[in-house]
Amino acid sequence: MTDTSSTGQARGEATAPRRRALYRLMRYLPLVAPVLLWAVPCWVLLYTGQHWPLPVTAGGTALFVLGLVAMPLGMARGHGRRQQDAAAVLGDTLLGVSWVLFTWSVLLGVLLRPALAVAGVGDGQDRARTVAWAVLGASAVLLAWGYAEARRVPRVRRLDVRLPRLGAGLDGLRVVLVTDTHYGPLDRARWSARVCETVNALDADLVCHTGDIADGTAERRRAQAAPLGTVRATHARVYVTGNHEYYSEAQGWVDLMDKLGWEPLRNRHLLLERGGDTLVVAGVDDVTAESSGLPGHRAHLAGALDGADPGLPVLLLAHQPAFVDRAAAAGVDLQLSGHTHGGQIWPFHYLVRLDQPALAGLSHHGARTVLYTSRGTGFWGPPFRVFAPSEITLLVLRSGN
Repeated sequence: MTDTSSTGQARGEATAPRRRALYRLMRYLPLVAPVLLWAVPCWVLLYTGQHWPLPVTAGGTALFVLGLVAMPLGMARGHGRRQQDAAAVLGDTLLGVSWVLFTWSVLLGVLLRPALAVAGVGDGQDRARTVAWAVLGASAVLLAWGYAEARRVPRVRRLDVRLPRLGAGLDGLRVVLVTDTHYGPLDRARWSARVCETVNALDADLVCHTGDIADGTAERRRAQAAPLGTVRATHARVYVTGNHEYYSEAQGWVDLMDKLGWEPLRNRHLLLERGGDTLVVAGVDDVTAESSGLPGHRAHLAGALDGADPGLPVLLLAHQPAFVDRAAAAGVDLQLSGHTHGGQIWPFHYLVRLDQPALAGLSHHGARTVLYTSRGTGFWGPPFRVFAPSEITLLVLRSGN
């Protein structure tokens, strides 16, 4: 367990420059990124001394140009106003392919080629071709493995979480966390049903979904989300919105989850009682809610805790780990979050850490707040997970006594 204890103010001052740098980068990323993602591997694979036959060079270049054109076009038509699922699948898949090719073109181009030269392996053309085949081989293996990782039912990650203020009657409370299911252009209704079967096998007292249910409206993704209605818990099933709900008519998702038997914790709480002890289970809207313009949608922790006994332990659902500064200032005992996907495709992990205080797992914040960040149950966009496996999380709460 990582201890990152500090005051909320100090942490805010430390992370603010990183976030400003990320926002500046994101401003220009849509213009520069596609060109870099396709041009760099094209150069490394075809134009750094390989001397391929002309048909290979010309055909390879044509494929890279086609990818450069098709990727942003597919993503724009798939995720823009048109919402064309086939275009989204094409654009998202090309994004994942280009990211992996770019990453390993850079790494192997920088590391492998000098190593071959030092080792005296072949001449310049031999070394260039060795690097090209290594990039293609590594990328093919990682994409095949990453696709299988993204499409499988997540493994269950089990861990104990000790909360000093938790009463003995609540010791052993089983909390299951699913998050970032991202039902989307690829129909995953069967996958959704199998995820819910796995959750039901865990005999949970409380099941939580911390948002980003889907990419698309509730009406559009209803069939994929419907199995969530089969989830069982002895006490409650609770849900909070993520940022992606606010791209797709968030209130529709709140209403659908309510119909499926989940308790939407929109800046409010409920009390979970067992063995004579009580746990406050609270939830807040995602931090992007207020800018969505939807009436009544905002992240309001004071409202979520209004009326709760301050002497009781608090479990808070908040989609983004970045909310933990506010949670720690309010003395929350445990915050459950998702949003990061654990980076999803390495080395995107490092960009996520510029924006969020945690990537995955348990961390300590403030005087007593524990944050658990899930790597997510589904995937967003590219149907790949590389060095960031998905998860269904079983947290067993342990009393401080």
